[in-house]
Amino acid sequence: MRGGRFVYLGLCASVGAALWASGACSATARDRQAPGEGGGGGATSATTAEAGAGGRVESTGSWADFGDGGAPAEEGPSPDEDGDGFTIEDGDCNDGDPNVNPGAVEVVITEPDQSGAVPEPADEDCDGVIDNAPPACDRNIAPADFDAIHGAHAIDLCARASPGDRKWGVLSAQYVRGDGSPAEPSPAVGVLDSFGPNVRPQGGSRLLVLSSGRARIARWPGSCNADSCKNYGPGEAPPGFPQGSSECGPSANINDDIALELVLRTPTNATGYEFAFKFYTFEYPEFVEDCFNDQFVALATPAPPGSLNGNLSFDSLGNPVSVKLSFFEVCEACPLGTDELEGTGFGLWNDAGATGWLRTRAPVTGGEELKLRFMIFDTGDERLDSTALVDGFKWVANGGTVPLETAPVEDPR
Repeated sequence: MRGGRFVYLGLCASVGAALWASGACSATARDRQAPGEGGGGGATSATTAEAGAGGRVESTGSWADFGDGGAPAEEGPSPDEDGDGFTIEDGDCNDGDPNVNPGAVEVVITEPDQSGAVPEPADEDCDGVIDNAPPACDRNIAPADFDAIHGAHAIDLCARASPGDRKWGVLSAQYVRGDGSPAEPSPAVGVLDSFGPNVRPQGGSRLLVLSSGRARIARWPGSCNADSCKNYGPGEAPPGFPQGSSECGPSANINDDIALELVLRTPTNATGYEFAFKFYTFEYPEFVEDCFNDQFVALATPAPPGSLNGNLSFDSLGNPVSVKLSFFEVCEACPLGTDELEGTGFGLWNDAGATGWLRTRAPVTGGEELKLRFMIFDTGDERLDSTALVDGFKWVANGGTVPLETAPVEDPR
């Protein structure tokens, strides 16, 4: 629950006597003050000065007993009242709400709930500021940058985490091949502020480009300027990939495979996450019904229910992201036309096609470690390259169940 009442109680519990003395807490809190000896009648008081002529305060309730030396006895650790793994000493500013603690992600809600009212804002991450969404972190990254943490920034994952803390964020990032081994720097990775004149980032000011050819736009330094360019050569696919189809059985023959692999600690209040992607290929239209279907996969460990070998992105027929995906809508005579091919190289050196912007959502358990691998590869040969754009990563933390699904972005930027 996001009520201010719970934040208020959490603050009272965390600052103790300082707020009691100011009268900011409830009468129940003030009743825990010691009765004055000289005040008569056992009346409670808010300050030591009001305790009576002797000025001596006797311990009551949860106050520590004072021994002969006048020093308070040690208290045990405070309980975790809401069971979220954080106590007041750990920085939990509302120990009555499991969705509020230093391991949570801030939730900015502007839409009315079922009652028709916009919920009162809260400080979910206990940093002392309400509704302070993380700022963008993908400015001033060079197009040819091969630092994987900058790749995480490009898809709008900014927060860092470490094994020694319990906050959410990126624990590690690296560019890898299909077998998980480190990838040498190459033009297969790009961080761009657009992909041609008509395709913009879906979050921040940059997007991540992964390609089995060159992750550049036409005639840029390092671009392919053809429909086929080599990077890494033959690779080893993850188990279960490339995903087969009714026309072609499973194959282990992949080439020029490249992936951004992230290990994340999820926010304690997250129930899911989402990201946007877009897929381009020179295989359209000749190889729609063939076995040379390059693929983009988004692999999650642990795998959510309903995924195929951990892959998150596929259509309603179970097709992976390839030229056969039902959302393939950017081409000649396609619903979205060819505007989003302009300036990219696709359609310039050969006929080609692409999907529109798509969004994948997946469920997650709050506070767990999650490995994500965004990967693209040529299938069957090294010809007719494909490229994937990835951007707009967000945590879903507004309650409810998050299904595993991929659907078009309704109103892309």
